Amino acid sequence: MVTVDKAAPFGRAAEIAWQDLGAGVKRRILCFDDHLMVVEVAFEAGAVGALHSHPHRQASYVQSGRFELTIDGQVAELGPGDVYFVSPDLVHGAVALEPGVLVDVFTPAREDFL
Repeated sequence: MVTVDKAAPFGRAAEIAWQDLGAGVKRRILCFDDHLMVVEVAFEAGAVGALHSHPHRQASYVQSGRFELTIDGQVAELGPGDVYFVSPDLVHGAVALEPGVLVDVFTPAREDFL
């Protein structure tokens, strides 16, 4: 398994290694350049994406599973096909109500993930 190269035109998920973040969460960067990054994040049931904030804009797609999302104090339950948007510096987090996968898009790219 490999990690994806910066600005590679294709991200072949089956060839990209997962990074274990612990506590039932893992991620893999599917593609990125300086301005945009696509990341897949897999959660075991009950796993928590702790409340946090960052200066990046984020749009996320629920690929599978059910999640309780908190964004700037607002809470919603989302499932497959749902999306959410996080403006820069808003506090947000997720709890996996069942096993699931989120596809996150960040602009600019998350240098802290590299």
